[in-house]
Amino acid sequence: MSIWRKMMAGAALAAALPGLAGAQQAAPRPDQLAFRAIYKELVEINTTLSVGSCTQAAEAMAARLRAAGYPDKDLHIIVDPSRPREGNLVAILPGTDPKAKAILMLAHIDVVEANRADWVRDPFTLIEEDGWFYARGATDDKAQASIWVDTLIRFRQEGFKPRRTVKMALTCGEESEDALNGAELLVTKYRDLIDAEFALNEGAGGLLGDDGKPVSLSIQSGEKVYQDFTLSATNPGGHSSRPVRDNAITHLAGALVRIGGYDFPVQLNDTTRAYFTAMAPLVDAETGAAMKAIVADPTDAAAAAIISRNATWNSMLRTTCVATMASAGHAPNALPQRAEANVNCRIFPGVAVDAVLAQLTTLAADPKVTVVADATTRLTPPPPPLTPALMKPIRAQADKLWPGVPIVPFQSTGATDGKYLNSYGIPTYGLTGIFSGSESNGAHGLNERVRVKSLYDARDFLYGLMKTYASAK
Repeated sequence: MSIWRKMMAGAALAAALPGLAGAQQAAPRPDQLAFRAIYKELVEINTTLSVGSCTQAAEAMAARLRAAGYPDKDLHIIVDPSRPREGNLVAILPGTDPKAKAILMLAHIDVVEANRADWVRDPFTLIEEDGWFYARGATDDKAQASIWVDTLIRFRQEGFKPRRTVKMALTCGEESEDALNGAELLVTKYRDLIDAEFALNEGAGGLLGDDGKPVSLSIQSGEKVYQDFTLSATNPGGHSSRPVRDNAITHLAGALVRIGGYDFPVQLNDTTRAYFTAMAPLVDAETGAAMKAIVADPTDAAAAAIISRNATWNSMLRTTCVATMASAGHAPNALPQRAEANVNCRIFPGVAVDAVLAQLTTLAADPKVTVVADATTRLTPPPPPLTPALMKPIRAQADKLWPGVPIVPFQSTGATDGKYLNSYGIPTYGLTGIFSGSESNGAHGLNERVRVKSLYDARDFLYGLMKTYASAK
């Protein structure tokens, strides 16, 4: 699920800034109108798991690329026969140097469910209003998907001959555990088709201050891993008029209290060290000093306590586990025969699921409570490196639009499809260039939106960046 909305570098700083009205957007350029048409078409194709079709969206984007001159041999609609509506699109612009590794543009085209009765506007009609685009998927993740399609079309129209092959993968299934994940499908069964030196994906954007000016641009390198655990206690039960201490609910409740009161140890990696170092001068003095202290000494408990006042920063520092669902009992006048709870963990990159399972079992501290890792994922890849070859073009391109704005490495506290590619050896980074302030953009919620200017600027940023990467030696 996409995390860059608000959970980017400086999220806590953004929360302290007043919201901004939609910035006035100048009349769009002809090329921006062409992009808007792509964006509108993609947004207005319903791609929810319940009634939508990613296959229809993939075919529509393939048709646009075909109209721009891409031959069928470079357009691949990949659909698992058992999931006919959950199709994916891979498009390829061949490079001139067969020895140069490709670069990959990744985005998912499925979206979270949206009930029209709950929205102010039709969620599957793109509406531009007061400097904002509104629709389900306006940010997550059809904004970046549309930018990638538009970038390939622009390259073709210009006759651009990249040295490196440029690939694009638009995937389905990112938003639901019940769907077939397209990124996993591609990397495990169609690796040659998407193999690349690195990939750019969703995961991080930019932060605007209360004056509407850019504060920082964030790049995601690494993300915490989603993993559910089921805690359960069983009992023969009996009549509630004859209670005993051996009670399934009581056993489970005690385990959950102990887990809820535990803080996993602070961990840092290159990404989070760089993040807290970059953020220290941008926050208040006490927090900034704590950030510097934690970078110097991750065991500094006082510094960790200050930073952990902010939920996002706390999650960036460590593995977190929290009870999210519980059910117990079968009748109000009976002793419970079963009690179960779901504990959702976001695991620090590189930490094994089995290690977290062992810690939860220790914390439960009750032989009557079992702890089992659900078959959510076992992928815990370490963060990919932020190399000069990756970062220098970002700095150069960012300076054309946002001169001098700090570039802040960021470790996502959620999860994206990057976990699949990173786990299988394709370094994947979150970078959108879409700036936002403290206001909600409604991703996964009601009235999802993105600033018109921010989207158009991000389009120019990513287009120029991909051209630089594609030309690099």
